[in-house]
Amino acid sequence: MWRLRSRGCWQEAAELLRPAAEHDPAVALARAELLIEQCLFTASQWTQAEQALRLAEALAEGTEQRAAAACARGFLAYLASVLGSRDRLDEAQAALGRTSALLPPDAPGRPLLDFRRGLVAENLLRDRSAAWIAYRRAHEGAAERGDELLRSYTWRHLAALALARGDRGNAREGFDASLRLREQLGFTVGVAPALAALAEVSEPAEAARLRAEASRLVQALGGVPVWLARQLGRAPGPPPDGRIAREPRGTIS
Repeated sequence: MWRLRSRGCWQEAAELLRPAAEHDPAVALARAELLIEQCLFTASQWTQAEQALRLAEALAEGTEQRAAAACARGFLAYLASVLGSRDRLDEAQAALGRTSALLPPDAPGRPLLDFRRGLVAENLLRDRSAAWIAYRRAHEGAAERGDELLRSYTWRHLAALALARGDRGNAREGFDASLRLREQLGFTVGVAPALAALAEVSEPAEAARLRAEASRLVQALGGVPVWLARQLGRAPGPPPDGRIAREPRGTIS
């Protein structure tokens, strides 16, 4: 499953989960998160992700599963606001607020919730201070729980905020750590964004090499992430059932 997901084969992975997802709440949620991740990288397939999430919400049992489904709901609404066709900020905030109300402070789902609240603060509310606080909490929580994939995201967002305030040293450290984690994990579909981010704080010759490597990887993966493909001039065209509503500002994922 990880090999399919890490190479951007979300449809194939989701199909493998489909039978069990019809009756198993945990599998239904995993499948919904998988298809929401597909939306992140492709800016398409919104309806499929929505249907999978509704099933997960309907099957959720107990506080932890309801909180996880609400967190996924908030993330999907966030992505639709940034990459989709309409503003769903209110829905994103309400869903993440509901998640926070359901989870105790030391719950396993807290780091992911904090990260997603940081995304909303950074890219929808344009509140970098709130985003930094949320990302720091997520970063520390992910480290405590050994969630290296989440740490690859938090490193990159903390680095982007450091770069925004002119701290290129910390920005480079964070971007480099994010890239290293993704390569170690074999998260192939996430390597190109990490390469492009590191290029932003590199010397011209190294930056050109990093962007060229990112461009080749995006092309090899069929043009994903679509928002990075646009930046690198590799976009094949608009997604079939959605659109990038605006040029993403900053780091969206």
